[in-house]
Amino acid sequence: MRKFLRRFLPDHASVHNNRWLRPLQSTLLHPSLWHLNRHSAAGAVAVGLYCGLIPGPFQMLGAALGCVVFRVNLPLALVSTLYTNPFTIVPLYFLAYTLGNALVGGGSTFVPPPEFGGMSMGEWLTALTAWITGLGYPLLVGLLLLANGLALTGYFAVRAAWRWYLVRAWRARQRKRAAAKDKGATGA
Repeated sequence: MRKFLRRFLPDHASVHNNRWLRPLQSTLLHPSLWHLNRHSAAGAVAVGLYCGLIPGPFQMLGAALGCVVFRVNLPLALVSTLYTNPFTIVPLYFLAYTLGNALVGGGSTFVPPPEFGGMSMGEWLTALTAWITGLGYPLLVGLLLLANGLALTGYFAVRAAWRWYLVRAWRARQRKRAAAKDKGATGA
């Protein structure tokens, strides 16, 4: 699993040599942000899934800050935020609103988001912000509940998948050793 993930993640040297990241080198070059093991991968996925529900372009910034705080793998956390996109964000926010409304017992009805047609990007973003703030407390509670649920699920799913992979590899090595031992015993 580690070899598979390493093919897609940048190495320590590429970050060290990047001129745009030089001001942040002391923080971003901490070894635990680039180390890949069961703990750092599970924590990175949890941070990424949690921060993926942050609105707008602040998802990756939130994930990077979370990685610095929890000392988990930075590239994996950044990639993990990409589950939210223009196609998935509205259903996720609708789910969060529904969860929050059920939890706080608001009893209000869901109002669909503003349509993009006929508006400039600035007008639409203003209307979208007004729509989100109009949803208020149930959305906030639902987002926190959904983010925590996704983070916990992601954390334990990665831990379980990593363990499954290790047990499978360990058993394959055992079978290979047993076959080599049997081959050696019959060939002698």
